[in-house]
Amino acid sequence: MPTLTIDGKTVQAREGAFVLEAARAAGVHIPTLCHHEALEPWGGCRLCLVDVTKKSWDGWARMVVSCLYPVEDGLIVLTSTPRVQATRKVVLDLLLARCPETPLVRKLAREHGIEQTTYQVNPEPTDCILCGLCTRVCDYIGVSAISAVNRGAGREIAPPFHQAPPDCIGCLACAEVCPTDYIPYQTSDRGRTIWNKTFEMVRCPECGRAHITRAQAAFYGGKNGVPAGYFETCDACKRRHQAATFASLQARA
Repeated sequence: MPTLTIDGKTVQAREGAFVLEAARAAGVHIPTLCHHEALEPWGGCRLCLVDVTKKSWDGWARMVVSCLYPVEDGLIVLTSTPRVQATRKVVLDLLLARCPETPLVRKLAREHGIEQTTYQVNPEPTDCILCGLCTRVCDYIGVSAISAVNRGAGREIAPPFHQAPPDCIGCLACAEVCPTDYIPYQTSDRGRTIWNKTFEMVRCPECGRAHITRAQAAFYGGKNGVPAGYFETCDACKRRHQAATFASLQARA
């Protein structure tokens, strides 16, 4: 296992780990916005920048994104050097100009000593920080219903032509992973609406709870070859059946 030093603390990390993972395992906080443990690292937000060096580098240090920089023996990681802090402040200053009303952005900015942006405030404030988590999780599932469109100040996350995306299955993965709750949706036992598309819900025949969209069930069934009937019953009822089966088997033993 590679042994490295993070802010003066000796840390052993698993082989193949990245610095961010090693830091978190050691209880060292490094801010991030675009990172999620369920997805591959992306390095888009640049908040997880750290300085890395080695004794053999004679005082020279390199600033890297910790979510993508692999650990190695003898690595020395400094998470709060003046230039790291200065760079994070620039990132947060820009984000605060884009999203001046977003609680998460304001919180992170305050933690870095920024109360007001030094840039021109976005005349049309948005809670979308362009972290890419929503599009990445959509791609990971295999749907790719939304994407980043346009460039510069006009860049945004949207479905094709801002119309109801034909490939969306209403799984809510994009909304659930969004760190600022930017993606609106409505869901009930009757139906679910997201990205201006409405879905029929599958209701459990035992408890009556709506637990998945019909489109989502069809997608997973077609992708994995799972019989459609498998998705009719909700997970809670499935677990109850399994528990009853195990209890019955134990009683027979």
